[in-house]
Amino acid sequence: MNNTIGLSKAVKPLFVLVIFLMGLIVSVGANAQLEIDIVRGAPEPVPVAIPNFLSSHPDTDKIAKDMASVIAADLERSGLFRVLDQGSYIEKQSDINYQPRFSEWRLINAKALLSGQIIRENSNRLKVEFRLWDIYGTEQLDGKRLATTPDNWRRIAHKIADNIYKRLTGESGYFDSRIVYIAESGPKTDRRKRLSIMDADGANAQYLLTGAGLVLTPRFSPSAQTITYLSWETGRSQVYLLDIETGRRELLGNFTNMTIAPRFSPDGEKLIFSMVKRGNSDIYVFDLRSRTTTRLTTNQGIDVSPSFSPDGRNVVFNSDRGGSPQLYIMNADGSNVRRLSFGKGRYTAPAWSPRGDLIAFTKSNQGKFHIGVMDANDGRGERLLTNSYLDEGPTWSPNGRVILFTRETRGLNGRSAIWSVDLTGRNLQKVPTPGAASDPAWSPILP
Repeated sequence: MNNTIGLSKAVKPLFVLVIFLMGLIVSVGANAQLEIDIVRGAPEPVPVAIPNFLSSHPDTDKIAKDMASVIAADLERSGLFRVLDQGSYIEKQSDINYQPRFSEWRLINAKALLSGQIIRENSNRLKVEFRLWDIYGTEQLDGKRLATTPDNWRRIAHKIADNIYKRLTGESGYFDSRIVYIAESGPKTDRRKRLSIMDADGANAQYLLTGAGLVLTPRFSPSAQTITYLSWETGRSQVYLLDIETGRRELLGNFTNMTIAPRFSPDGEKLIFSMVKRGNSDIYVFDLRSRTTTRLTTNQGIDVSPSFSPDGRNVVFNSDRGGSPQLYIMNADGSNVRRLSFGKGRYTAPAWSPRGDLIAFTKSNQGKFHIGVMDANDGRGERLLTNSYLDEGPTWSPNGRVILFTRETRGLNGRSAIWSVDLTGRNLQKVPTPGAASDPAWSPILP
């Protein structure tokens, strides 16, 4: 069996502040399917039952249990789902190929049920199957068969969670992705910063470089296999590319002036960054094919933190050309510069949503820092999602629904950590890391 059953209705663009989780109704025909409308708002996440996966061999018993746990954690972390305690389950399934006893799952208020099994085909190959059931609609919503190696089971779990998320919301998931970040250690006055990577749920954290040189602002390419970052290992800032799979890295440009915050273009063929010359910072584009550099801004103000729109036609950046740091947009060739933000306070670190509709930013005002979003077309509809001593550096999930950022606590012994918040501002969570961490960047969905 290798099929996906049905597709959710298209989801409207997000123009409101809260998430609506539509309740289930019993009816006849295909319209009885469970769907979650993430445009409107309701107080409770959808209750879902996820029993441990069935296992065909003692070697896969632990994987079967752990896989169900990872899927459950992914879905709960989204804020859209509540996974019911396994101790409340009445039916104990022994075969996922038969319909569940829907009435028994309704007794514990389950709206959806995930059934799965792992079949050990040989020592190096597992077959993973799952079924997603609509309890009140009494039908199967989705089902797939996937093959993997035993050491790759976590990725399969994330892929299944992405399938469930998409089937019930109509939007792509974001669980099968990675986060590159800066692992911090040492006192605040002498902080060591190392380039690191982990899964989207914080698992499998590891250093990407063996050296101890200071690194900053890592960012993914659209392929999710390459990152760009700044390194101070030679005593001045230099831009590097790093292939995550091979470990091969490449120095770009060998610029004699200080460079700041490189990012890829949506097609992966260019890098955009700021460069300081004669005390002034402007925005430049570096073509990775021709190895040529083009200057985009020539204003006397400080222009920094550029970010391409997902179609590559525009760039948002931060500039103090109007007297205080504000957000501006220009065409990708540097023409038609117009101001985007007009609120009180200082706006920095803009990041364009992969959906193209919103721009995230850091805002400081009256001694507080915030992560916020505004309309990418005209800057209207500004919403502040967080409020803290120091929140900064937003980065988007691949589906444009969740934002990662750095939060730092106050004082000489303060620590940096990575946090996430969704577009409602309600689902605020700390992302687990082995130690202090900062400057996250979210990858696209893995290939």
